[in-house]
Amino acid sequence: MALSFCGNDSGSNAYSVDNGVLDNGCFVDALNLVPHVFLLFITFPILFIGWGSQSSKVQIHHNTWLHFPGHNLRWILTFTLLFVHVCEIAEGIVSNTHMQSNHLHLFMPAFMGFIAATTSVVYYHNIETANFPKLLLALFIYWILAFITKMIKLWKFAEASLGVQQLSFCITALLVVLYGLLMAVEVNVIRVRRYVFFANPQRVKPPEDLQDLGVRFLQPFVNLLSKATYWWMNPLIIGAHKRPIELKKIGKLPIAMRALTNYLRLKDAYDEQRTTEDPEKSPSIWRSMYRAFGRPILLSSTFRYMADLLGFAGPLCISGIVEYQSNRTEVVMNKTENRTLGIYFVSSTVLLQNTSVLAVLLFLALILQRTFLQASYYVTVETGINLRGALLAMIYNKILRLSTSNMSMGEMTLGQINNLVAIETNQLMWFLFLCPNLWAMPVQIIMGVILLYNLLGESALIGAGVILLLAPVQYLIATKLADTQKSTLDYSTDRLKKTTEILKGIKLLKLYAWENIFCDRVEDTRGKELTSLKTFALYTSMSIFLNAAIPIAAVLVTFVTHAYIEKVRLTPAKAFASLALFHILVTPLFLLSTVVRFAVKALVSVQKLGEFLQSDEIGDDSWRNGDMSMPLESNKKYKYPGDTKVFNRKGRFRMDNYEQPMRRQLRPKETEDVAVQVNDGFFTWGSNLSTLSDINIQIPTGQLTMIVGQVGCGKSSLLLAMLGEMQTISGKVFWSNKNRYSVAYAAQKSWLLNATVEDNIIFGSPFNKQRYKAVIDACSLQPDIDILPFGDQTEIGERGINLSGGQRQRICVARALYQNTNIVFLDDPFSALDIHLSDHLMQEGILKFLQDDKRTLVLVTHKLQYLIHADWIIAMKDGSVLREGTLKDIQTHDVELYEHWKTLMNRQDQELEKETELESQTTLERKTLRRAFYSRDAKNQIDDEDEEEEVEEDEDDNMSTTTSRRSKIPWKMCWRYLSSGGFLMVFLMVSSKLAKHSVMVAIDYWLAAWTSSKPSNEILANPFDNASNYSLNYDATQIAEHRSYVPVFIILCGAAIALCLITSLSVEFLGVAAATNLHHNLLNKIIYAPIRFFDITPLGQILNRFSADTNIIDQHIPPTLESLTRSTLLCLSAIGIISFITPAFLIALLPLAVAFYFIQKYFRVASKDLQDLDDSTQLPLLCHFSETAEGLTTIRAFRHEAHFKQRMLELTDTNNTAYLFLSAANRWLEVRTDYLGAVIVLTAAVAAIWTTSQSGLIGLGLTYALTVTNYLNWVVRNLADLEVQMAAVKKVNSFLSTESENYEGSIDVSQVPENWPQHGEIKIQDLCVRYDPMLKPVLKHVSAHINPGQKLGICGRTGSGKSSLSLAFFNMVDVFEGKIIIDGIDICKLPLQTLRSRMSIILQDPVLFSGSIRLNLDPECTCTDDRLWEALEIAQLKNMVKALPGGLDAVVTEGGENFSVGQRQLFCLARAFVRKSSILIMDEATASIDMATENILQKVVMTAFADRTVVTIAHLVSSIVEAEQVLVFSSGTLVECDSAANLLMQEDSLFSILVRTYK
Repeated sequence: MALSFCGNDSGSNAYSVDNGVLDNGCFVDALNLVPHVFLLFITFPILFIGWGSQSSKVQIHHNTWLHFPGHNLRWILTFTLLFVHVCEIAEGIVSNTHMQSNHLHLFMPAFMGFIAATTSVVYYHNIETANFPKLLLALFIYWILAFITKMIKLWKFAEASLGVQQLSFCITALLVVLYGLLMAVEVNVIRVRRYVFFANPQRVKPPEDLQDLGVRFLQPFVNLLSKATYWWMNPLIIGAHKRPIELKKIGKLPIAMRALTNYLRLKDAYDEQRTTEDPEKSPSIWRSMYRAFGRPILLSSTFRYMADLLGFAGPLCISGIVEYQSNRTEVVMNKTENRTLGIYFVSSTVLLQNTSVLAVLLFLALILQRTFLQASYYVTVETGINLRGALLAMIYNKILRLSTSNMSMGEMTLGQINNLVAIETNQLMWFLFLCPNLWAMPVQIIMGVILLYNLLGESALIGAGVILLLAPVQYLIATKLADTQKSTLDYSTDRLKKTTEILKGIKLLKLYAWENIFCDRVEDTRGKELTSLKTFALYTSMSIFLNAAIPIAAVLVTFVTHAYIEKVRLTPAKAFASLALFHILVTPLFLLSTVVRFAVKALVSVQKLGEFLQSDEIGDDSWRNGDMSMPLESNKKYKYPGDTKVFNRKGRFRMDNYEQPMRRQLRPKETEDVAVQVNDGFFTWGSNLSTLSDINIQIPTGQLTMIVGQVGCGKSSLLLAMLGEMQTISGKVFWSNKNRYSVAYAAQKSWLLNATVEDNIIFGSPFNKQRYKAVIDACSLQPDIDILPFGDQTEIGERGINLSGGQRQRICVARALYQNTNIVFLDDPFSALDIHLSDHLMQEGILKFLQDDKRTLVLVTHKLQYLIHADWIIAMKDGSVLREGTLKDIQTHDVELYEHWKTLMNRQDQELEKETELESQTTLERKTLRRAFYSRDAKNQIDDEDEEEEVEEDEDDNMSTTTSRRSKIPWKMCWRYLSSGGFLMVFLMVSSKLAKHSVMVAIDYWLAAWTSSKPSNEILANPFDNASNYSLNYDATQIAEHRSYVPVFIILCGAAIALCLITSLSVEFLGVAAATNLHHNLLNKIIYAPIRFFDITPLGQILNRFSADTNIIDQHIPPTLESLTRSTLLCLSAIGIISFITPAFLIALLPLAVAFYFIQKYFRVASKDLQDLDDSTQLPLLCHFSETAEGLTTIRAFRHEAHFKQRMLELTDTNNTAYLFLSAANRWLEVRTDYLGAVIVLTAAVAAIWTTSQSGLIGLGLTYALTVTNYLNWVVRNLADLEVQMAAVKKVNSFLSTESENYEGSIDVSQVPENWPQHGEIKIQDLCVRYDPMLKPVLKHVSAHINPGQKLGICGRTGSGKSSLSLAFFNMVDVFEGKIIIDGIDICKLPLQTLRSRMSIILQDPVLFSGSIRLNLDPECTCTDDRLWEALEIAQLKNMVKALPGGLDAVVTEGGENFSVGQRQLFCLARAFVRKSSILIMDEATASIDMATENILQKVVMTAFADRTVVTIAHLVSSIVEAEQVLVFSSGTLVECDSAANLLMQEDSLFSILVRTYK
């Protein structure tokens, strides 16, 4: 049959124009071709030439600047136009089948129109991005021509009295409207911008974001097509394969999405509610959220509704295709029917009965539905992220204004603040993500039920009833899940706390052989956590089971009742359409429980947030603004108890002629000589805490004021009261004008930023090299800096390197000294420093450095020997001022106090004389630091090949990783994980999964067979009577035959439901088993690891294994694994079935599989990188919050709030950028897999229509094809998630290869006497010790003999091996030659437990564990209370403990924070005494305590331990001058060994040299 444009039907003269040219339908269609051809001829050359040579006028971002008005409208109209053209083509082709010969003019112009419309949008896009508006003329002309030609056609149709019932008429009318609108859009652009016909077009500037090349998130700026498909993400995602995505690559956020912008929006909405008549009423956070972020949520909901409605097209199209396919028997048409204008007009019903048309429609509906759905997701995610940024900024601003008493009184703990930041904001963000579901779901459910009822009648309602009845059960399980998760969280927090304590006190635990006791404490908590986890697993598996079983049950009930109730047979069309509908219905019901749960959580979060935002704030700062006139105040006279002092007019002090001369002349302009003054101050820390009362003090300008007094008398509180951190009951604090805003403050508890050493010291001031150097020297930080791996560029703080107390404190003091402020407050800067450092700091730092600068200095201290340097002294007692004045005043007026000080000072002076070690404690700290790095390097050499840890801290290692490794899936780790769960479970899981999916396929296949079965005596009726032909007078045999399929169907469904239960349980419990084993092994490996391991491995890294990684293994891997296996098997079974039904599908499968492979490969790599970025940017953000909360007083004293806010906004934005990109990448993947799924449906449908005749199987194939679209993206996302989660298994696994200490020993416990060591005689023979076989020995060939009951002192310069010897007594280090024999037994042969449990040691750092006092003294619970009280009495703690609530069972907080350092050290002494061992070792035990405590200690050792052997490792030589024997070490060898007295008599002995040198 020849092709001709107008067709060559017999008997019609197609080309005749006798009735007038326009009355020939074919000519009108030909006329319609003209505009399309015109456009193509004009634009193609322009596009090809133009593309080569275009250059942008403005240097902007790539080509994303879209600035023509009506831009989005044009894209929407063009897409509609394309759709109408497709309909026109379809209509033309269908109407062509009714003709005798092919009439090209029926569909050819429509096809050309389609191409022209596509070209127009491409052409337009290029004009816009290249900014070439003159070329818009071509489009303008095209729209006019197209509009005119279509109008002619419509007019002719109307003339021939065609109406709306003819499809062609409707399509033409629509096209006229669309062309008209597009013409209007074009006119608008030209008019508004004065383009084309005007001489001087309007100049426009690109938006700020696009001028900034740092903005890489282009979603808001690209065109609609790119927005819908995330096309702009391609370079990023594909590039990730070659180079990992770094922070630089994802750039900054567009302004509209930055935290600051959104914070201002939310804050305005929040504050708006305040202004009303009731200022006390707290504003509603919900309302503010709605005002700030309501509109995007509405937009997202609209998208969601459209997607849901389009979702129902799937089942309807399937029903149509199956139905009309079974009625394929052609009705012979009369091809010479009446025509108008020589054309046969199709009605819309006829068009929709064409299966190919339905297949295309189904494809388009799927594409659209998926596009809308992803758009809806994207909008909610973006809004959620904006909301989170705003909330974080709001919380941060509040934190900066929180009153200190709130923090210290525990009303607002750090934990609560961290929860707000980490949990509550995320809960709200997630709620926003799921928000549109709340109103979209009910609509979806109602629609679904109505459609089902139309298809199946009453039985559908019964099926839907099953689903609805089981929905509350789902909800119940979901709430139970949430509760269980909460309790699991509580247990795991508890477990983590205990683990942290163990790791922090690991040295003590090993020395006292208490690992097992504390390990059991953790295992105990872990047991509870696991019970909770098992409940969690049970509920999760129930939830998964219900999810899988509900649709099966619903289908079973529906079809069985249908077979028995309805008179009509079930047709394949109805059966499979309803199957697809049930699948649609289940999703919202399953999600509904989650959404409701999140809504409840969101309510709680909002309440918590509200409470937080309403909590107490610090008073406003007027007192520090210097607006009180000082001179006026200073004219009055003040009375002080015991000493009268007159303030003269200028406010200058008359200094009594004390022996020390006045150090400086004051500059003439310093008239106000009081920097700070407090009048009648009464201050409190909140209701019930001890207060400062009746404070009247003055701080003289430019002088050194010292505040002294006993522990706990309110010295630090006084500083804070002056800084305005305390609540003022009455009284005033006055600051002189110029001192306001310039206070440098070093708190007692040192506070470091997570930053480099340099940043910590400079703290936001300009860098001045000379000054920096001077400060570092004054604080003797240089040696410490030299040890650090990157010098002063090393990261320190929570996440960086752990410095010791003294080092941290010196950095804080250095920070205060470096700032260029008039006033410096130092709160006990010497507390963690030894005497030499203190002196150096006093002379170089405080006296020289500060006083050269003429700065006012307030110093709180315990070191009374420095009082002689003070210009002014304030003595405190029990929260009030005892004395104020110069030292001379006090000497004359308060002799008693002066004498008391004098005795204390003498004692301190003696120490100074007898001090041996130059910088004992400091050097010890440095030694630890050095050891840590030295060992870390050694370790890194060994572990290089093992890729251990993949050095978490190093981001550089990514560069070396090759592409291949980045896209590989970690199968080895998966296997490791599964095998931890036990082989039986793995086998059960795999076999039940396979069985379940086979049965599911069998059910659907059976359904197909059942519905397709023809009754034996059926006559072919007219197929268009559409299934009503199944006569109502069935005979009994037919009914029986129809129902005979039911029993098998029931059995299969039952089996499927049972298997669902088994699979869900097996996966979850496999997870629990794996988690149990992995944690147990990890804990044991780490607890029994040698002490060396803890020197090498950063604490944070070990803790991460127990927190984050264990959490992933416990809770995240099982559901991911379940979801992955389920979606993969579903997709495979679907593809298998389609291929089985229509083998032709396999041809199309190959390109689809290749596309899928590349999509998942690129996505997995990019997703992993973005996930890492998200995680790594989240940590600094959370740390910034907690570090701000910890250092509030410091930040506020320094006036650094703005600086910190800025940093917070930057960190939030960085994290939000990463998260946005991550979610955009997920959308990128989902859009692509969804489109792939749509193509699979299209190919399956087309293949089925053209090759298969059996309608039941077509329905089966299409129903399965529809499920593929839902599950393809889950396969990829779960794969990506699993890959990320397996990293946790890998990290835990890397620790499982740690060597343990050898606990066995070669002597059996039974051979050791019960009371060994009875006497405490120690023989050291030729002892050589090293920390690691890789390292040099630290003790070489030491021999000595210590008699029972002897008091032995050990001293030597730093690094001489003293501490190593103490560790060797406990076999904690590698003794590779020689031996130590205690009471006749070589300790290296003893089991470690026995050896360590029979000796006592007091360490330099006092370690207390949270729990009771009893637990700290005697965790084994072997002693009586009397014994414990006795020990406490000896340690001088009895009265204090008695006063505590609960006595021995009084609470000890974490790390013993509720006791002072001195008290903690005394507890350690009591602990050593409780264990009645005959040997006590004191390792620099007096390094960190004050004079008084140290005296107690020395006294106790001499009396209580009179009959025991005491080995003292000396920090102060004074403590071993009375020793009966002294061992002097020098670089690992023993150089002298004699009594102290004898050694002092030898002039040239090292001992006497040490004493003399450091006098």
